[in-house]
Formats: sequence, C-alpha cells, structure tokens
Amino acid sequence: RGNVGRMRSREDLLKSDWFDKEIKAIIPIIIPGKSDSASLDMVVELLLMTGRTLPEVMMMLVPEAWEKNESMDADKKAFYEYNSCLMEPWDGPASIPFTDGVYIGAVLDRNGLRPSRYSVTKDGYVIMSSEIGVVDIETENIESHGRLEPGKMFLVDMEAGRIVGDEEVKKEIVSKHPYKQWVDEQLTHLKDIEYGACEVHQPSASLETRAKFFGYTREDISRIILPMAENGAEPIGSMGSDTPIAVLSERPQLLYNYFKQLFAQVTNPPLDGIREEMITDISLTLGRDYNLFEIDEKQCHKLKIQNPVISKEDLEKIRRHEDNGGFETATLDILYPVKEGVNGLEKALEKLVKDAAEAIDNGVSIIILSDRKVDSENAAIPALLACSYVNHGLGRLQRRSLVSLIIESAEPREVHHFSLLFGYGASAVNPYLVNELITAQALNEGFSYEDTEKAIKNYNKAVGKGILKVMNKVGISTLNSYRGSQIFECIGLNSVVVRKYFPITPTRIEGIGLMEIEKEIALRHDKAFTAAETPADLDLEVGGEYRWRRNGEQHAFDPISVATLQKAVRLNEPKTYKEYAKRINEQSKRLLTIRGLLEFTNYDPIPLDEVEPWTEIVKRFKTGAMSYGSISKEAHENLAIAMNRIGGKSNSGEGGEETIRFYKTEDGDWRNSAIKQVASGRFGVTSNYLTNAKEIQIKMAQGAKP
Repeated sequence: RGNVGRMRSREDLLKSDWFDKEIKAIIPIIIPGKSDSASLDMVVELLLMTGRTLPEVMMMLVPEAWEKNESMDADKKAFYEYNSCLMEPWDGPASIPFTDGVYIGAVLDRNGLRPSRYSVTKDGYVIMSSEIGVVDIETENIESHGRLEPGKMFLVDMEAGRIVGDEEVKKEIVSKHPYKQWVDEQLTHLKDIEYGACEVHQPSASLETRAKFFGYTREDISRIILPMAENGAEPIGSMGSDTPIAVLSERPQLLYNYFKQLFAQVTNPPLDGIREEMITDISLTLGRDYNLFEIDEKQCHKLKIQNPVISKEDLEKIRRHEDNGGFETATLDILYPVKEGVNGLEKALEKLVKDAAEAIDNGVSIIILSDRKVDSENAAIPALLACSYVNHGLGRLQRRSLVSLIIESAEPREVHHFSLLFGYGASAVNPYLVNELITAQALNEGFSYEDTEKAIKNYNKAVGKGILKVMNKVGISTLNSYRGSQIFECIGLNSVVVRKYFPITPTRIEGIGLMEIEKEIALRHDKAFTAAETPADLDLEVGGEYRWRRNGEQHAFDPISVATLQKAVRLNEPKTYKEYAKRINEQSKRLLTIRGLLEFTNYDPIPLDEVEPWTEIVKRFKTGAMSYGSISKEAHENLAIAMNRIGGKSNSGEGGEETIRFYKTEDGDWRNSAIKQVASGRFGVTSNYLTNAKEIQIKMAQGAKP
C-alpha cells in the first residue's frame, strides 16, 4: 500500500523529452485493484523507459540489506543509498523472476524468506524453481546446483550466452555514475549538523495544564514513559485487553485509540526484528522528490535522520539548517478556536491544507505541523487527523511529493501513536511534551543535565525499537517502505469521517463522526483550562487502562469478578460460580464489547425434535490454543479432561505435551489434547506426539492453519 501510494504521488513530477505531453497518457502508472506482482511489474516497466537497464531497475526496487552491512563495497553502498532517496524498497518475501528478452534472471528479497534454487545443465539449460527436482534431469547432465541468497541476483545474458555473477553485474551497474561523490556532496546527515542554542516557543499554559488537556494520566507516565526513559525499551505487558474499545468507553479518548493494526497474512509472514536486525532499518530522508526520469546528483539532495523520533534540539537543527536552498521549512499550527466547535475544527483543517500548498509553492520542502501554541482559547487538532488530512489533501493537489511532514505534538507517547503517524505519512515526530515530562521528573529527582539528555534519548530509542516491532509484525523491514502504508483499520469512526480524512482505511462498523471527536477535544480542553484556575484540580487522572483502578477505565475482569471466580474454585461452590457466570454474561449491558451490542432479531422457534441433543452439539466445542507454560499445568490438563468428557477438542498449543497425558487415568479421565500444534523448530514435537492427535495445526505468524 505504501509503495503504491508513494508512486501515485510521484506521477505529478514525471517529465521526459521522449514522451513530452503524451506522458500524461501513461498515468496512473499502477492501475488500481491489481495484485502486488502486477503493481511491481508496472513500476518496472516505467523505470525501463527512463533508460535504466533491467538489472539496475531490480536493484533499485529490491535492494540488498545495505544499511548495516559494514563489509559491503563503498560504491555499491553509495548506489543503494542514492536510490533510497528516489524509491523505497518494495519490501516483503519474494523471489522475483524477470526478463526483457535480453536478460533473464531472478532476485531474492533482503529477508531471503522464499526458497529459490537452480540447476545448470551441461547441454545449456538453466532451471530455476522453489525446489530442486521440479524437472527431471539426468544426474550426469548436471553441471552445477545453486541457490539464490538474500538480496542477491541470478542473471543470464542471452545475447552473450552466459550466466553473469551477482558481483559482476552489480559492479558494472554501480560504476555507471559517481554515486559515492553525489551522496557525499548532497546527502546531509542530521547528526552532523551542529546545534546552536535557540529560543523555543514558551507556552502560556503550565506543563500540568497541557498534560491534562492532551489526556495524560498518572499511569501513562509511571507505566509507559518513565520505564522507556530508564531502560531504552518498551515495558513488557501481558497480551490481551479487557477494557472497552474507544467508541464504547465512557472516558474521552485520543483519536489513535480508534485504530487497530492489521495483521500479516500467511503470504507476508512477520519478521524477527531482533535476530534479523541486519535487514531492518528505521532511517528516513527529508526533502522533496524529483523526476524519476532524471539520474543526477539533486535526487539525493536530502536530509537523513537515523531515528525519526526526534528531540527538540534535532527539530531546531532542521528548522535552522539551510543548504543550497534545499531544506526550507514552514511551521503550521494545528489549532482551532475551541469556542467555534466542530465548524471551527473543519475550517482549520481546510485552511491547513491550503496553507501547506501555498508554502510548497513558495519553495518549502519540509512542513512542521505543530500544536505547541495550545492555550485557553485554542485547542489542538488531533495530530493524526491533521497529518492524514494534509497527507491526502496535498496528494489531491498534486504536491505531496514536494514536501516532507514533521509532527511536533504533545499527543503521541505510546508506540502505537507513533506507528499511526508514520503510517499516515509523517517523516519525523517530536513528542515535545514527553521530553518535558521526563525533564521535570529528572529535576525532581536531582538528575544531571547529561542524565536527563540520556533519558530522552532512551525514550526515543525505545519508540524506534517499538516502531520496528510494529513494522516487523506485518512483514516490513524498513521504515521507508512502511511510511504512508496505512496498515490499520478504524473501529468506531463513521464512514463519512474515514472517507474524507483517512481515505483507503477499512472501517467495518460505523461509529462517531467529527462532531463527537470535537466534543471529546472540547471536554478535555475545558477540564484542563478550567482546572488551571483551581490548582487543586490539576492532578492528572489515574488512568486504569493497564490495571484496574477505582476511578479508572472499566475492565471486564474487575476485582469482584476475579474474587468470585477464585472463591467458587477454591471452595468448590457451584452457587458462587453461577454468580460469577451471571456477572460475566451480563457484561453486554455495560457495553464493554461489540458483541454486547448484538441482539437476536428473530425469535421464531422451531420444534425441539428438529434440534440436535446438547450431547451432540458440544462435540463441536474446541478450546483456544494456550501453550503449556502460558497457563498452569492444572488448568491445561483440566481443559483437556473437560473436553474429552463431553467429546469436544482441547488444543495443546505449541511446545509439545507430556507422553503420560496420552493415556487414560485409572478413573477414566483423559488429559490428551485432541488438537496438537506444530511450530517450526519447537521442542516436544515427536512422531508419538503427532500420532496422538485427531487434528494437527501448523503455526504460522499470528495464527495456526488446520
């Protein structure tokens, strides 16, 4: 999605003496609704028309993992770095064969997650497939076997009648232009720019008032922000959430909470960003794009940032750095007069797009969307709403490829928030209020300036690692490919809002509109700035999102539910269990889940003799897959016993099962799980384990395939 969207924005810049005005006839480059392979094929076709050779085009679109490869030749690395300024990698597991009638070859993606093997015969044939042995070849006729390695290219030059090695073909391509010279002269690294102390806007509202307006809770600070600042990594929490989705919550919600990340499918498996760190990268470049038909030094006249979660010092360096007129910046306030309500919000959003377009026409190549000037009269537009609308608005006005967007906002503090901003087109984010909160905490505890700076760097590093995790979950290894991909769905926003402000985002149920979004902003604004007049009211709310709190967010499993269940089990009291079951079953009245909103609309009964007896119905029951270790031995075995008693199926989860459980006990109970899972390389998967299964599930990504 990200690749297709970015190609669409580049169409506005296409010019060529060969095509002249007729170049508009080839737009859109990528015809909507086509497969990933077809989309890539259309881009290859376009790039061939720019004078590049087919192997060069494939190196540009499917580059090796060059970013962290210290042993790579400097000229080859410069070629990849240069082209990363023109085109983001077409990322994902793929073995891509290609031909133009002169060359025929294949390239494997940087992850190497697709097998690609070849055989060369003595009588002049080259056979490539996912496996050896697809075509029967006499053993004495085989000259050599081989396999394609991650990021490597296999090429046959049919005019010369020979196989060209990966090193040979790439050496020739990277020597065509002085890429290293261009990169050294034109690409500026943010870390190399000196920071000169400068004045930052001093807000009229106190830190506490602004924290209250932007919805910070004591839990956000103690459980998310400070652990990240201390350890440089996200805090670890258990999976699952028993709080209501944003649209059903009775508490004001940030807009980010109405979005959920989409999962990787089997065709695009997730990556292990820790073990496979070599192939991952979160660096980005800032600045305008240029015409793809031109191959010259200005294509890499950009500003490179290693971690796009930046400090206020980094942001000021970007604001004040002017080099050959290539990095002019403009700061646009993402605010609206709170008294004007939803009309004021709508007008401010329209003006934002108009002002951004005018800034671009005046030569600006970096736009900073800032909510720093929030005060008692002006509320902040949600950063995600502003970012997405400007991103798509400039696309409609054919100016998106001329500018990079930076978000200077107090809102984002969780990894999910940052992932959404990058997913909807941001190139860098400065979470300035988080920095201020960390600094305030450091001052309270008597930390030195150096320790405070380290804490802020730790937080930024933790967010960078978190974004990498989110990208890897959907099989994407570089932030350059992830940016603008919108790999999210809306839950609880109506289709009118989504169509206008978040185009191409799935929304499966309706929900609130812009009016309700504005009401939530106004409610937080009123609470914060009214409380500012009464210091006693300035305390942040407790939160209760991650742990149940008396005045916090509702939880499906609250202390009463848990205590009732524990009492029922420990004292073996069926009556107490019924109380627990009643409490859980009546949660629909508390509107905690989408399921709780559903009602039966048709009560037409059918005769009971047409209904299967319950003893047959329960045979279809299956427990969820919970591996031994995620729950206790007793719980794991009890689930199996219960399912076997009623004829249903329990699931072993991944990780094997004790052989003693395959046999019935003296009292006739059976602890064997009818469904057994297999995960690659996992312990406990033996032939004995598999023969004691009625159903085998193969673990794949975030699910299992029976």
